[in-house]
This record gives sequence, structure tokens and C-alpha cells, in this order.
Amino acid sequence: MRFRSLAGPAGAAALGAWGAFGVLAAVVAHDHGPLYLDQGLLSWSVRHRPPVAVAVARGLTDTGTGVVPYVLVVLAGLVAGRTARQRLVAVLLGALCLGAGQALRYGVMELVARARPPQYDWQTEASGWSFPSGHTTTAALTAGVLITALCLGAPRARAVLCPLVACWGAGVGLTRVFLGVHWFTDVLGGWLFAVGWLGVFVLAVARWLPVSHPDDTAGGPVETDAPRDPRRRG
Repeated sequence: MRFRSLAGPAGAAALGAWGAFGVLAAVVAHDHGPLYLDQGLLSWSVRHRPPVAVAVARGLTDTGTGVVPYVLVVLAGLVAGRTARQRLVAVLLGALCLGAGQALRYGVMELVARARPPQYDWQTEASGWSFPSGHTTTAALTAGVLITALCLGAPRARAVLCPLVACWGAGVGLTRVFLGVHWFTDVLGGWLFAVGWLGVFVLAVARWLPVSHPDDTAGGPVETDAPRDPRRRG
């Protein structure tokens, strides 16, 4: 699969995700408190917290921040490229996508300034404002980069690995509600933000790559079957 072929789906996904995110952010910024389903899902989580489940949720939620996402992005770059140069470019692009997405998400979080759920319901440490969820956004972006890399560099493995990566990304977000540090709409906002930002980034890179790299899949010039002009020498 050529990277440029992702431009259309990425653009459509970005448009839909940003539209939904804009509506949700406007509602959250206007109300600030829990929205529909928020309080009910938090109450359910508080009532269903056996120690083993809490321990598993804490372990999973920890993979959505810190060094783990960047290690996975580096792995994604190594999978996506075929040559050393392509792998280096892919790693740098993946890290840029994740880092810029985190910075932009932080700006939105400060702008909306939504309070977290009551601290007495927390089962893990948390800081900062609540919308959109940082762990959710980071894990979803990382999962998106990994899935994109698998589609490009490991098409035979994507049928098995892509669902597993998607489940991990979604699972990190759900642990934030289960552990009581986010409302569900914070998590939903993180998912929408990640899809929107990843779509914009993939679209931009897909538009740029064909200019600098005519063959972004094979890493070399495009071969054709046209006969050579016998009058040309060398």
C-alpha cells in the first residue's frame, strides 16, 4: 500500500472527527460538569472495582503516557520503512505527530478548563484539567501511528495486529473512567481529537511525500516497461 493512497480516507476521517470534537468541546466548555452518561458510568465503575481489576487497570493506564508511546512510535517507524533512510524519516514523522498532538491537546485542555471527577473516587494519580483526556489522546495517537505503519509495512500481519493495537488504545482510555480520574466524555474527546489530528497529519504527509519521494514504497525510482530510445546513450 502506498502512503499517498491514505490521503483520501485520512481527510474524511479528520473532517468527521474534528466536526464531532468541536461540538463536544463547545458543549463541555459551556457546561463544565458531567454530561449524559458521565455520572452513570463513573458510578458503575466505583461499584465494580475488585482489587485485581484495579491493579490491571493501573498497569494498562500507565502504558498510555511517558516513554512507552514513544518506544512504540519508533517501532512503528521501523516497520513502515524498507530502507534505513525511510525508517529514519518514518520514526521522525511518528515522533513529530505524537509530540505535536500532545502539545495541541494540552492547549485545548487549558482553554476548556474542565474539572475532573471528585478526587475521592480516584484510584490513581492525576493532574491538570480533564478535557480531553491526555492518556486517552496519547494512546489513541500511538495506536493510530502503529496501525498506519502496519498497513504500510506489514500487510500480512495487519489483520491480526491492528485489532490488538486498537484494543490497547481504546483500553487505555476506558481505564481512565474506571479509575475515576476522567469523565467518559473526556475519553470520547480524546479519541476524537486523536483521529482528527492523525488524519490531518497523514493527509499532510501524504501530499508532501510524492514530491520528495516519487516511490514512497520501494525507496527507489519507479521502474517502467517502456522501451529505451536506441538513440540515447549511457
